[in-house]
Amino acid sequence: MNASSTILLTGKNGQVGWELQRTIAPLGNVIALGRQEMDLADPDSIRRVIREIKPNLIINAAAYTAVDKAEEEPELAMAVNGTAVGVLAEEAKKRNALFIHYSTDYIFDGTKPTPYTEEDEPNPINAYGRSKLAGEEAIKQTDCEHIIFRTSWVYAARGNNFLKTILRLAREQDELKAVADQFGAPTSAELIADVTALTLYRINANPTQEPPLPLKEGWGEGFNQIVANKLSDTYHLVASGETSWHGYSQLVLETAIKNGHNLRISPDQVIPIKTADYPLPAKRPANSTLDTIKLCQTFGVTLPPWEFHIKRAVAEIVGWER
Repeated sequence: MNASSTILLTGKNGQVGWELQRTIAPLGNVIALGRQEMDLADPDSIRRVIREIKPNLIINAAAYTAVDKAEEEPELAMAVNGTAVGVLAEEAKKRNALFIHYSTDYIFDGTKPTPYTEEDEPNPINAYGRSKLAGEEAIKQTDCEHIIFRTSWVYAARGNNFLKTILRLAREQDELKAVADQFGAPTSAELIADVTALTLYRINANPTQEPPLPLKEGWGEGFNQIVANKLSDTYHLVASGETSWHGYSQLVLETAIKNGHNLRISPDQVIPIKTADYPLPAKRPANSTLDTIKLCQTFGVTLPPWEFHIKRAVAEIVGWER
């Protein structure tokens, strides 16, 4: 990677895309696009834009993320999360560009008693999960050089997410319930973006091949090292540790109160409930925990505990609202 590298980023207005604009800016010329500039439901639009920009690196942070609504419109979810991802991968392959994509814990059914590894067999139980798995499979079928990051329970100080919903409800209501029998690792968009940039830096800065392989045509400096190091693969990227939605809610409220936020509900007043007590259109996996050993060992990454970025995000939100 160098200053002459062109990086195409999709989903610039999403939680992860917003943070990526900050973290990847030093790595090349970033062209960040939203839905208006490139409609992922339109394959021709995707091909046209990529052929005009001619990127060395494509980072796809765009996705259909309305999990429950996907049950009503599975075709649209599949078009954005499955078909469009395949088109992006095909264009990356034609240009010898590296393709980075984000997937989800929802490709698993949640029945495993321990954290899922990258080698575990996917078995999605909702339309959203099936569409995201289709995207993963499309990437692998193209055989483009790629990194797929699977993550979970994504949130940020901006956008719509569970953390912000809990804060709002704790201000407005006298009772708050949260599911206590689903487990995962709340993972901030900030962490995902930071690790993405660090991964790209490590690919470029720590080649194992001596001397380095010749650059493939069209690649920015260093992108060839993903081949030299056999790094093209799927990696789990989540914060360390685990909690339930109930534990997550309690920490959000506890942090908000410590930062001087006035709430109608205290952390110990959050009522734990079972999944069956809060039915939703889309089924959720009971176990969304992901094993991150492969990512940490491959790229020398240390992932902070899930509590760390939640405290930062809540403090930031509370600061805005004072």
